[in-house]
Amino acid sequence: MNELNESIAGTSIRGLFVTGTDTGVGKTMVTAAIAAALRAERVNVGVWKPVQSGASIGSGLTDAERLLQLTGIHDRPESVAPFTFEAPVTPMLAAKQSGVTLTLKDIISAGAPLVDRYQALIVEGAGGVAVPLTDEVLMADFISELRIPALIVARSSLGTINHTILTASYLKKLGVPIIGVIMNDIGNTESNDPSIATNAELIERYGGLKVLGRFPCIHAESTAALIQTFRETIEFALIRGAIATQIMGE
Repeated sequence: MNELNESIAGTSIRGLFVTGTDTGVGKTMVTAAIAAALRAERVNVGVWKPVQSGASIGSGLTDAERLLQLTGIHDRPESVAPFTFEAPVTPMLAAKQSGVTLTLKDIISAGAPLVDRYQALIVEGAGGVAVPLTDEVLMADFISELRIPALIVARSSLGTINHTILTASYLKKLGVPIIGVIMNDIGNTESNDPSIATNAELIERYGGLKVLGRFPCIHAESTAALIQTFRETIEFALIRGAIATQIMGE
């Protein structure tokens, strides 16, 4: 990790890392909602998707493009997601298939302009914490080296207790502070999954985690609608406080 430690020396990264228990759990929507809500309060935050795969910029299908559309941030998708690969596989493999060898130093360096431009960044990961990011490290190692707190996005449906507690355990092992968990419906309803009614309570009990709320499956037509839904369903004050503490501690 010496190479990465040298690359972040002198660079103060402030913000929050939005990770998930899996791919497709709604990290992009949550990342956008947090950034949009903070910007509505005149906090100068940006979004960063260090590595993305599964589509090309210009298709309108990449996470970076969706983040910019949902937040109203006027950045180029290429600056938000400096490493974009078309293959729908883990970042390390997607990069290799494109003839690129990812290193943590390169990833950190590519995000430096965003770090300089904004007071804080809401960073969206790729997949879960045990996803291979480079030949040598997993996503969790990257989160640890950024030295910012994490927020876990988890499905609200059956199986989420196991996935969420394991994710948190991995992060805690690396010393990553966890603000809490957001349960995301992803189209599920209580009528077809009775576990949803108790999953949050059990995650708090057995995982020692704070569940900040349950985010409904929505198709936000506007940034304002996204912000309103987020504020109505999620304990936003804890997220706001974590960001404010970092900004004030500069």
